[in-house]
Amino acid sequence: MQSLYQILMLLLDIVWFFIIAHVIMSWLINFQVLNLRQPLVAQIWDGLNRILEPLYARLRRIIPTMSGIDLAPLVALIGVYIIRIVLQNNAGWFYSF
Repeated sequence: MQSLYQILMLLLDIVWFFIIAHVIMSWLINFQVLNLRQPLVAQIWDGLNRILEPLYARLRRIIPTMSGIDLAPLVALIGVYIIRIVLQNNAGWFYSF
């Protein structure tokens, strides 16, 4: 069961990395540091959007709109962190089998 715990933590780390990369990339695109006409940038942006948009869409239905500020990535990061805390506090359950 220890391996299940480690796999879950790894998946949460990957999701955390994708969200952070998506937020940073969106800032760089909005400040025109990155250009979506570059093929590599466009492919990475499209891939991140395809991965994260289903999660963000569910969160956007719950979160009220904040006049142009998208809080879905922040709520997703907080959710991932909460799940990590719950898993770490209950790690003994994974080691008891």
